[in-house]
Amino acid sequence: MKLNQKQIIRYKRQIDLPEIGEKGQEKLLKARVLIIGTGGLGSPCSLYLAAAGIGTLGIVDSDKVELGNLQRQILHSEDYIDLPKVKSAKDRLSKLNADIKVIPYNIRINKTNIIGILDEYDIVVDCSDNFQTRYLINDACILYGKPLFYGAINQFFGQVTTIFPRESACLRCLFLESSSLNEKLSDQQLGVLGVVPGMIGIIQASEVIKYVLGAGRLLNEKLLIIDILELKFEKLNTHRNNHCIVCGDNPIIKELKDYDQILY
Repeated sequence: MKLNQKQIIRYKRQIDLPEIGEKGQEKLLKARVLIIGTGGLGSPCSLYLAAAGIGTLGIVDSDKVELGNLQRQILHSEDYIDLPKVKSAKDRLSKLNADIKVIPYNIRINKTNIIGILDEYDIVVDCSDNFQTRYLINDACILYGKPLFYGAINQFFGQVTTIFPRESACLRCLFLESSSLNEKLSDQQLGVLGVVPGMIGIIQASEVIKYVLGAGRLLNEKLLIIDILELKFEKLNTHRNNHCIVCGDNPIIKELKDYDQILY
């Protein structure tokens, strides 16, 4: 895929970087990235990936835009209140960059439909807001070998990591829990400062771009934790757990289950 003149002009400031150049920009335009969730994390992540020229963006969300979203979900606007988030997202991203293809999925992912969607993409970004979805995405990516870029937020805090299946720590390696998912507190029940998901979503986007380019150091085997109140950034070392029930040497989880009931 050779860049045309319009693309050279659009992406010039990226092309000028020696780590990117025209060849790198062509890689970005060929990339197929699935973003699950178009809320606080998915908004900045999708905007920056679209602006960077990621060629195909799949966006998954079953919710509608609400007034209470707009404090942090900058992808949407008052004009789209009560309309599907994926419609708002597709319209906004397409206006930002008509060069790319945006594919909306106005569905709630589950064990039945997620694999068919994953098959169409090379990269998955978890911008979801609840534990059921996060573990479903994690397990699906491990089982089907898709690199996963994970982010989460809580009040003034955020965390982000990059997961290479069976190479670096997955969510189950990092968060060893066995209690019912229904007992857990989701992001939807917590307050949050709007800039926190903005920062985490942008870091997720930067990780995706670096991965596509093969440039820089990624957050695989690292968990980056951000505290906005104290403006602290902490990077913890992580390692794949050989005994992990999904990505370990002898995994228990070999197929997707019902995630609204229990963690394994």
